[in-house]
Amino acid sequence: MTPAAFSTRTQRRQDQFEAWREWFSPVFDISPRQRLPDEFLAENKVWNLGGLLISRLSAPPVRVTRKKANLAKTPIDHWVLSYCRHGETTIRTNRALLKAPAGVPFLWSLGEESESERTRVDRLQILLPRDAFRDVASLLDNSCGSVLDTPLGHLLGDYAVALERQLPLVKESDLTHLAAMIRSMVAACVAPSSERVALAASALEHGRMERVRQAVNRHLRSPSLRPASLCRIVGISRSALYRLFEHLGGVGRYIQRQRLLQAHTILSDPTRQRPILAIAEEFCFADASSFSRAFRREFGHSPSDIRSAAMKGVPLMGIRQTRQERATPHFGALF
Repeated sequence: MTPAAFSTRTQRRQDQFEAWREWFSPVFDISPRQRLPDEFLAENKVWNLGGLLISRLSAPPVRVTRKKANLAKTPIDHWVLSYCRHGETTIRTNRALLKAPAGVPFLWSLGEESESERTRVDRLQILLPRDAFRDVASLLDNSCGSVLDTPLGHLLGDYAVALERQLPLVKESDLTHLAAMIRSMVAACVAPSSERVALAASALEHGRMERVRQAVNRHLRSPSLRPASLCRIVGISRSALYRLFEHLGGVGRYIQRQRLLQAHTILSDPTRQRPILAIAEEFCFADASSFSRAFRREFGHSPSDIRSAAMKGVPLMGIRQTRQERATPHFGALF
């Protein structure tokens, strides 16, 4: 899928904030929280999954309001599941005051007046249309204005991260199934029951996988990163961990591949000339020869081949090209 996208990078510096404000009008009114910086660099990507929207936003601090006038001009009443990878958000509504730190999902609604303030954020949002969630409407309404600081809530945040990363691969024919999976996952995590958790089993696995993936990335350079330590870090049983990575050749194989991919990135950069032995040690290989053997098995080239090609400007491993993002007049046109 190709997202609708808007970025202020294409605007003159003095016009960037106004362009951002206009992008969200009249759904929201946006004002600065503090004195505007010289540059207001912000970006919003939105994927439309047949009425269900997924948004990725990165922007400086602002104050955002949705008042009666906004509700009248754009009578949208989607629930919004928000997850800030970085940054904090405070939302006030007529019935609740919600404060959400980074890494904790929270639920609110476009169908009621609200005022929010946030720091600089990198945020994911899933906008849930009422027509697609009628049978769990009361559950979502009861949970509006709440921070989902629970184990399942955190798993829902991990799932949102994993989902956004896979969206470029989603096909039109997948949309109905994907929307149903998201619906099951949201219901299971916002208002858990044995039946809802069972229905969301596949989506829950994706969330657990993302949690493990993030833990591996954080500890990639640690010699103590092994299946047993991952179980402790993530809070998962050994059997569940092995089951997650069975289709990838096992968790040990996955860890080694991530280390090799990081090493490949370093070796492909002609400005980084650390000795190959130092790179091997950084990623926990016993010696240069074992690193070289594993590297060649993975990429079909030796570490020195990759470095030499990078120095000549002819990398041996290309970067997958992404489809061009299409322009959209403004945020409200996506509903």
